[in-house]
Amino acid sequence: MSPLPHHEFHAGLGAGFGEIAGSEVVAQYTEIATEYRYLTQTAGVIDLSFRGRICVLGDDRGQYLHGQLTNDIKSLAPGQGCYSAICNPKGRIQSDLQVFALENEILLDFEPGMTELVTARLNQNIVADDVELCDIAADFGLLSIQGPRAEAVVRELSPALDPPDAPGTIVWTEDETLGQIYVANHPRLGSTGYDLYAGLDSVPAIADQLIAAARHHDGGPVGWNAFECSRIAAGIPRFGQDMTEANLVPEAGLGDSAVSYRKGCYIGQEILNRLRTFAEVSKTLRRIEFAPTETAPEVGTPLELDGKAVGRLTSVTTPPGSGAPVGLGYVHKSANEPGTRLRAGEHLVTVARLPA
Repeated sequence: MSPLPHHEFHAGLGAGFGEIAGSEVVAQYTEIATEYRYLTQTAGVIDLSFRGRICVLGDDRGQYLHGQLTNDIKSLAPGQGCYSAICNPKGRIQSDLQVFALENEILLDFEPGMTELVTARLNQNIVADDVELCDIAADFGLLSIQGPRAEAVVRELSPALDPPDAPGTIVWTEDETLGQIYVANHPRLGSTGYDLYAGLDSVPAIADQLIAAARHHDGGPVGWNAFECSRIAAGIPRFGQDMTEANLVPEAGLGDSAVSYRKGCYIGQEILNRLRTFAEVSKTLRRIEFAPTETAPEVGTPLELDGKAVGRLTSVTTPPGSGAPVGLGYVHKSANEPGTRLRAGEHLVTVARLPA
């Protein structure tokens, strides 16, 4: 297991630790209900330095990535970003990622445990292109502030910081004591949210100030357990959990957010365009809603219609205070219309669309 940078800092805050994709994470600091409230009602600060981060350098970086990723990369000006995916030639997802264009490089942020695959996949088609991939995870940490009061928390960090207004955009500044800081508008949980990329040595000082600011707004530090609960409740899929290389991009509901159908050639384009124009996928990811219950089925539980399996659960959680589980799952096209009633084990559930 790869240790989380600044383990001792988090341990000093009372953190308990866990593992995700071979990387150590803070599981939680206090009760999950408290941390969930921070993320959904005030502001929660989470250390995401276990995620993968690559910078792409070279004069041909934009043009090259444009031909490798599903979204429109070439048109991004410095300070702009987008959500995208890497596909194989059959249109199946190899990784999703957040893309940010900086002045002299393009930053890619993606799920933990994926650095080797993403690097190899993006390197394999470089021939005479002026492109270089650099793993920056050992040099730059990643802190995220999520929740309705996230902007107020970020503004308390430094007078030099003016958080970007539009989701998917990024700004950067040099603070006299905290060093270089990149601030991205990135609502990871469907509300308001910002990511801060900063030198790894500065992360404890920045985290300390962000947590203090969050507490001024009735928030505080949060761990992975509450973050995952909030993600699932918000209907947001995660690569490695709700989508894998077995899934086509449109099956996971990424067609509108991660794909440009007007750009030039890229790997997987032919399949994705054909699916959009002439066919439909046989299954799609849906939100699965439960009635109040004391128990919830496990991930992988089949979803059934009239005794026949028509899908399976990929994520499930019970938001604190709700009493009703909610999940994500793939459902066959014959049974995925919103309002369709299915059975998940002993539970009667309702199919709903993912949030737009």
